[in-house]
Amino acid sequence: MSESTVKTGHPKGLYLLFFTEMWERFSYYGMRAIFVLFMIKELMFNDQDASTIYGSYTGLVYLTPLLGGYLSDRYLGNRRSIMTGGILMAIGQFLLFVSASISGSSGADVAISGGSTGSVTMMWAGLTFLIVGNGFFKPNISTMVGQLYPQGDHRVDSAFTIFYMGINLGAFFSPLVCGALGENIGFQWGFLAACIGMILGVITFAVFKDKYLVNEEDGHPIGTQVKKLDTPSISMIVGSIILIFFLLNFKSLFKSDLDVIGYLIYGSMVIVPTVILRDRSITKEENSRIWVIFILAFFVIFFWSAFEQAGASLTIFAERQTDRHIFNWEMPASWFQSVNPLAIITLAPLFSWMWGQMGKRNMEPPSPKKMAIGLTLLCLGYVVIAFAVKGVDSTAKVAMWWLIGLYVLHTMGELCLSPIGLSMVAKLSPIRFSSLLMGTWFLANAAANKLAGALSALIPSGAGEGAGGVTPSILGFQIETLYDFFMVFIIMTGIAAVVLFALSGTLLKMMRGIR
Repeated sequence: MSESTVKTGHPKGLYLLFFTEMWERFSYYGMRAIFVLFMIKELMFNDQDASTIYGSYTGLVYLTPLLGGYLSDRYLGNRRSIMTGGILMAIGQFLLFVSASISGSSGADVAISGGSTGSVTMMWAGLTFLIVGNGFFKPNISTMVGQLYPQGDHRVDSAFTIFYMGINLGAFFSPLVCGALGENIGFQWGFLAACIGMILGVITFAVFKDKYLVNEEDGHPIGTQVKKLDTPSISMIVGSIILIFFLLNFKSLFKSDLDVIGYLIYGSMVIVPTVILRDRSITKEENSRIWVIFILAFFVIFFWSAFEQAGASLTIFAERQTDRHIFNWEMPASWFQSVNPLAIITLAPLFSWMWGQMGKRNMEPPSPKKMAIGLTLLCLGYVVIAFAVKGVDSTAKVAMWWLIGLYVLHTMGELCLSPIGLSMVAKLSPIRFSSLLMGTWFLANAAANKLAGALSALIPSGAGEGAGGVTPSILGFQIETLYDFFMVFIIMTGIAAVVLFALSGTLLKMMRGIR
């Protein structure tokens, strides 16, 4: 490999990870595009219950990387963790296919009783395998991107942006394929397409991993097995599957409204950082950098809880209160979820080039400021949609261009925050804690997604069916209209952006020379 290639090109392993993640994201976002619609239209859940289940599922999806990171660092290594996770997720998607097949999802309305009880049980089983499988897959494939490069390599930020573009290539096609199949033919076929996508990702990784996953500097393989799994670790994997299935069924088993999943996720946000920081091997410099990861993870919660309305309240909004007609054709509501990845595919090279050019001129903002800019753009997206619905009757529909505008602004914010955040964790983490800290970063996403479900449940009557006709509220603020609902996100993300801008200088000092 020539010196110029080392400095300006990217190793081939990046593109293997690119395509593997692309198929996994096809699977995840294909299911996500139709999941809430499946629960509401076929299983006849009300909007609040569907939002809560969505939040619990997506929250647990980001919680299990802690287990996956732990087992990867000590036993499996990145490669086997990715293979294990991919296989488990393929099984999960297949179980959702079975769930939809026995629910009569070719169009008939089925109540959650009698024959459909099996459908709901299969849904819980499918979600369980998806949640556990993601725990093995997600932190390890992200960590391997950073391991391809020598320490301190300036290309890491652009590599994560390219990797992030691969994620969104899969995310773009999946709502179009799975959404069209799910909404127009039957939800089971949308879930089956997601299953096939996951299988293709596993095959791609298995075939090429030994050839391309090597460190560019010394040529050594990366992500290999650390040591064989022992009996307690195998028991931990099996136990986690049983525990998550139990947690998902807690409400129906005990007829209780106690949110045990919420307690688990939010409690982990306190316990896990405490455990990591108590490790006596951590140096003073490492401690400072790890604190930056935890502080920024807190702000990430505000970003993703607003952003992830895409799979819940914004999908309900697209289904019921967005005019989706183009001439005589009505676009599926799930297709709006392709706007975000399409915008990323279009804008990611521009942002990568922009950061590179600013870096050459010593003008590139540090990671904390980039993330504050991302929060600001997210806030502006909700300003746009709030303007569209202000004064509009609850039964009226708004033009689809307002919702598309929101998604484009959210995409720009995402490009400022998400790939930069992944790169920052890779650069700031001590190598011996790399997967665990990446898992901790995703723990913030877990809290955000769980919060996203709770916030989505606040969508008022007219946009969604109010639970028992009660006007939803938050911190004493009554949410009577869609304008009120979107104002919640404007205030939340706006305040977070201002505070993060104010803290960015202090955080930069704590990063000890890393930007």
